[in-house]
Amino acid sequence: MEKTNFGVMGLGVMGHMLAMNMERNGFRVAGYDLDLGKVQIFGTESAQKNIIACETLDVFLATLELPRRILMMVPAGKPVDDAIASLKPHLTKGDLLIDGGNTYFSDTERRSQELEAAGIIYIGTGVSGGEQGALWGPAMMLGGQPEAWELVKPIFEAISARVNDEPCVAYMGPRGAGHYVKMVHNGIEYGDMQLIAEAYDILHRGLRLSNAQLHEVFAEWNRGELESYLIEITADIFTKTDPESGAAVVDLILDEAQQKGTGKWTSQNALDLGAPTPTINAAVESRIVSAYKEERVVASKLLTGPAPKISGVPQAVVTAAVRDALYAAKICSYAQGFGLLRMASQVYGYNLNYGEIAKIWRGGCIIRARFLNDIRAAFARTPNLANLMIDPEFAKAMNTRQASLRKVVALATESGIPVLAFSSSLAYYDAYRSERLPANLTQAQRDYFGAHTYRRVDKEGVFHTEWQ
Repeated sequence: MEKTNFGVMGLGVMGHMLAMNMERNGFRVAGYDLDLGKVQIFGTESAQKNIIACETLDVFLATLELPRRILMMVPAGKPVDDAIASLKPHLTKGDLLIDGGNTYFSDTERRSQELEAAGIIYIGTGVSGGEQGALWGPAMMLGGQPEAWELVKPIFEAISARVNDEPCVAYMGPRGAGHYVKMVHNGIEYGDMQLIAEAYDILHRGLRLSNAQLHEVFAEWNRGELESYLIEITADIFTKTDPESGAAVVDLILDEAQQKGTGKWTSQNALDLGAPTPTINAAVESRIVSAYKEERVVASKLLTGPAPKISGVPQAVVTAAVRDALYAAKICSYAQGFGLLRMASQVYGYNLNYGEIAKIWRGGCIIRARFLNDIRAAFARTPNLANLMIDPEFAKAMNTRQASLRKVVALATESGIPVLAFSSSLAYYDAYRSERLPANLTQAQRDYFGAHTYRRVDKEGVFHTEWQ
């Protein structure tokens, strides 16, 4: 039997598509799944291709050339541990296991250390781009032993997305670094999506724009500085009609946003590290609030507020303000995400390259956008940039758009339209640019009730006051 170059364990949508991508790029691939039905579908669709569909683990392992390279595309959590347990007795020193799922980075840290002790090379790889990205070119973020990168570099560079002929894949750092970067990517994605949703709400409910008008607005935005995958698909969404009713599909979808937890992980870890991520947190909380549909319906009949309609301001003025506010809030959200990456790199010893991260996010992934070229340039100017907002170009962008962000938050508030992400972005901006915050009073309160002490502006040292 001719040996295969690579094995994919788990033939769900992502595993199936990644295997097809590898084969199309000249690699011989073996595929295996506990579900025989998925193996059979995989075998049927890969007929006449340089692919082997394996119905047993033994056959799967026997087809792989040495050292074995196995990509596990199984659900995060216990399924990954189960997959490792089934493979580990059959692996030899130098074999490589890759977890390509949305795994929490601390699980990857643990598995990496356990497997390295057994002589098995392990990579946690964040894969972004969904089904089409997996098939035609995802963004990929690898973390693990440096030698592992050399084992997969030719394959992963071949199958990843490319921007200006640069592959959207890179080695992030040791252990869980790849999955950590992917987690933060997803947190930023939550922020982007919520900001776009709030912009839609202001234009739709506040200005009463039709779906056709919304399509034109977002399509125009996608031709400018907001050009991105998420803006592009948002414009497309407004054109889709339901074949049965003729109504716009977006208007038929229940206003309850679900989540798989990766955004929540970002917020939780940011709190653990002490990194401010209010826009991302607001996006997570907005999804949680949306799930309280029945309670919201009841509350809507009991609680009063202004009608969600913006009047007295020309439509073109509001639309332009929302565009500029969206760009400014996007800067705030990415500043928070990269600030979290910076802190995690220090705490976990990842030695992350922030410009490299921006580079690989430019293509294949869900948050791909023109904007990431500017972020890459910012880190080229200042590799250890503390915050995106103090880069000269981004500072200029914020200074020229912060008035629009204020205007949009004010208009939405006056109209009773909730904008958790826009308002959190504005508060973050104002807090970060404030030389003095009211934390002196907070610290005085802490010292009053708990003798927690405080520092002074006029003397060195730590002090306590007997307040009573």
